[in-house]
Parts: sequence; structure tokens; C-alpha cells
Amino acid sequence: MKTFPKPAFRGGRFNRPQTPPDTHRINEFITAREVRVIAADGEQLGVLQIKDALQKAQELELDLVEVSPGAKPPVCKILDYGKFKYKEQKKEAEARKNRSETSLKELRLRYRTDVGDLEVKLKQARDFLAEGDKVKFVMRFKGREAMYLDIGREKLDQIVERLKDVATVDERSPTSGRQIHITFAPIK
Repeated sequence: MKTFPKPAFRGGRFNRPQTPPDTHRINEFITAREVRVIAADGEQLGVLQIKDALQKAQELELDLVEVSPGAKPPVCKILDYGKFKYKEQKKEAEARKNRSETSLKELRLRYRTDVGDLEVKLKQARDFLAEGDKVKFVMRFKGREAMYLDIGREKLDQIVERLKDVATVDERSPTSGRQIHITFAPIK
């Protein structure tokens, strides 16, 4: 008869009651001995033992929610946790909706980029700027092309002139090195 090894010991932290995955500890998951309690109407009930605070919350048929765990003693509020979570989600959704994320779009060109190709790059830049993104034009010089930095700067100046109605110059590169760039930000 074949014997199997005993399963691994799962004691210690694995057998403790797990806290809910929410950001706030509620009711019996609050670990402090004493808490400062605030009633549902905002009235301060003072510092109470955790069992007394839980009893008050049960009498009102509401939850005891730890709103400030870092305070000494932790601050708990008696409220309806479902409504509290709903209002928090609404606030987060509103904040996400109002937040605007700007990204940086990079367009590469050469000092000898011709008129037609430059028009395409400028059209792309206008589209990106209309969406609220920043646009960075990068011009690299390889080998002996470094002699033509001044032609590259003139080309970037042409781009500045062509985009001045929709964008402002956010950053210009220093003139040293084998690469020059210019960054545009949309006009608000």
C-alpha cells in the first residue's frame, strides 16, 4: 500500500480572518482597541472601545467604517457602507472623466525633407495638436551631415512659423550634438 505525504501546514497567517479587499476596514475587521467615533449625522461621539462602537453601529443598523486608520486613535464613522462605496465610485468616475492626459507624439524628419513630405508631417502635427497632444519634431544628422545644422534649424524655424496658429513652442533643444528637436504644445 502506497502512502502519501501529509499536506503542508497551513497555520499562522493563512487561517486568520481575511480583511475585505476594499480600501476601508469595516465592522469586525477593525483591529484597533479604541477608536474615535463619528455618528452618521457628523456628531462626535468621542473615543470608545471597539466593542462599544460596534454595538452603537448595530443599534442604528449601520456599519462602523474606519475612515482614518493612521490617526491616534483611528477615526471611525457610523454610516451605510454601501452608500459610502457608491458615492466614492461616483467621485472617482467624475475625476477620471475630467482628467486629461497629454501624450508626446514624435515626428522625425531630415534637414533635406522635401516640401510634400513636410506638408504630410505638418498635417499629422496639426491633428495631434487638435487632440490635445504635444508634438516633438526630431532631426538627426549622420556623419558629415553635422555640417548642415544651420539648414536644419532653418527648417525647424519654418515649422514654427507654419504651426504658430495652433501651437506654441514648449521646448527647443540646445545647439550642441548631432540631433536637434523642438516641442510644441497646443494653444488652449
